[in-house]
Amino acid sequence: MIRFLLRFLGLITLAAAFVFFIYDGARYIANQRFEFTKVGDVWSAVHQSSLAQLQPAIEQHVGVWLWDPVMLSLLTRPVWLVLLIVGAILIVLGRRKKPLIGYAR
Repeated sequence: MIRFLLRFLGLITLAAAFVFFIYDGARYIANQRFEFTKVGDVWSAVHQSSLAQLQPAIEQHVGVWLWDPVMLSLLTRPVWLVLLIVGAILIVLGRRKKPLIGYAR
């Protein structure tokens, strides 16, 4: 059941990555400039107060080193790339195990 859920969430995430990729491609065709939709922009559009609360929470509980190089670089990446990586990880985690060959049980 967990493997099914991981694969399902992975496929949904990959579908969302494809939608954002097509959206960025259509914006490129319209504007003739590469402008990718960033993770931080989408997050602030969905729920801005949680993004504002994330920085003090990470700096207080984990450390300043996690916010400045790691989270800021993640928030400036294209959404489709981040969703593609997360979806691929979810699908790999939910894959079926290879059947054993012979008497190797």
